[in-house]
Amino acid sequence: MDAQGCVLGLDVGGTGMKGAVLDHDLRPLETVRRPTPRAEGPLAVVDAITDTLLTLNAMADERGLPVHHAGVVVPGIVDDERQRALWSANIGWRDLPLAALLEERTGLRVTLGHDVRAGGLAERALGAARGARNVLFVAIGTGIAAALVCDGEPISSGGHAGELGHVVVEPGGQPCACGGTGCLETVASATAVAAAYTARAGRAVIGAADVAALAVRGDPVARAVWQRAADGLADALATATTLLAPESIVLGGGLAEAGDLLLDPVRAGLGERLTFQRPPALVRAELGDWAGCLGAGLAAMRTAGHTLTTPRTGVPAP
Repeated sequence: MDAQGCVLGLDVGGTGMKGAVLDHDLRPLETVRRPTPRAEGPLAVVDAITDTLLTLNAMADERGLPVHHAGVVVPGIVDDERQRALWSANIGWRDLPLAALLEERTGLRVTLGHDVRAGGLAERALGAARGARNVLFVAIGTGIAAALVCDGEPISSGGHAGELGHVVVEPGGQPCACGGTGCLETVASATAVAAAYTARAGRAVIGAADVAALAVRGDPVARAVWQRAADGLADALATATTLLAPESIVLGGGLAEAGDLLLDPVRAGLGERLTFQRPPALVRAELGDWAGCLGAGLAAMRTAGHTLTTPRTGVPAP
């Protein structure tokens, strides 16, 4: 990839999409945020992804920059080798040849990946887990999933690894979109936190950020809902620590934007649950909710044959 070119990175979440035109040092030159129209069905989401890639391509063209590759990362189960989106509880697609479909629609070369694995690799290359060989990156947003790096190697298992959100933390609890009950996503996802507050308090909130703000102000219902989410995360992370022994656990995604309000109770709960296990460092993601987008760009760069040597991310302002 020549120094005058660029790549596109697009992170498709259950609620919103974040895209960027990225230079060869992974600096964002242009950015875009759009809602994910998942309520309209999986085909509407594909249309929105297509339109966003075309918008980013036009932004690059206005700067006179050739686009060498595009990276698109999505939630659910993604088969990196076959470049297919196998399943997503939040979006609803099944066994979709998404990379090929996007290439046909946009004329761009597209690399498809998993949003959380991409975010974890970005945090390891550029962010809070730099230099660590054993990392668990957990993204907490509309859903919850994890990226695993063991002895320096990312673990994919055909796209099936890392589904931390479907570890059961409340047996017999609330139904989950996956078909199970009591999954971590039903307790600690941003969606679950907002829904639990609305159900208990009898008044609606827009999202988990509202619950966090109410908890800071001392609202007892908000505090109880927040503590329940922290306890669920501590349970799941204790299991993951016992199995994988990560040196570092990085919490990212929208809920982690609450900072110490989330990290402190999760850190305390994890400490209470561990006995002989090596305690991991529990830290907040440095790349914020742009980790997936930057990870998509990183994958696009590698596919285009460019090695990131002097990373300066310049994470975009919200």
